[in-house]
Amino acid sequence: MALADNRLHSALWGKLRSKVGVRFTRFVVVAAVSLTVTEIALTLCNGVFHMTSTPAALVSWFCGAVVSYVLSRWAWERKGKPDVLRETVPFWVISAAVIVILTLATKFAYHSASWLGLTGVKHVLWVDFIWLLANCFTFLLRFLIFHYVLFAERTTAARAAATGPDSVPPGTRKAPSPAAAPHTAARTATAEAEAAAGTAKSAETAKSAAKADGAKQATPAD
Repeated sequence: MALADNRLHSALWGKLRSKVGVRFTRFVVVAAVSLTVTEIALTLCNGVFHMTSTPAALVSWFCGAVVSYVLSRWAWERKGKPDVLRETVPFWVISAAVIVILTLATKFAYHSASWLGLTGVKHVLWVDFIWLLANCFTFLLRFLIFHYVLFAERTTAARAAATGPDSVPPGTRKAPSPAAAPHTAARTATAEAEAAAGTAKSAETAKSAAKADGAKQATPAD
């Protein structure tokens, strides 16, 4: 039993130390911080400013989205100026899809609180709870999109650009390019012809030597 537990712990630790595990752990931190910000904003919009469901959802989503974008670049180790077309625009497109889900969830929370007769603090806590469930629903979806699409590693293209098209792994024979194939074939044919000519010349020389030896043996001695 102890051995099985140790193997399980080792496997889980190995997963967490992998690249995906590190990214996921960091994204959990990002999601927790952004969720805390949105919950505070929603509580203020609902309990203090008494906003309706849609404005409250929009304000809360925007506060959390800004925090999520900044911290997500940290989670995927993005430094320097962000790429607008590859990072900024896709992020806000994804966030726009998320706000649709969150807005619908907030509307449901407001209406269901009225159906349940919840007022005051109970109304605020119920709306916050539904908002929490909706964020948990979108958490995994956002991580998959961020990791495999938005902040996907482009190491293959970078490696190809750094090494060049002519580089090959050690121990691997480089295949000729299509443009060089005719020249390679011509050189191979020439080499084969020269080798065949050399073989024929050697055979002829050997044959001549054999004839000379035969003639010498046939000549009677003086």
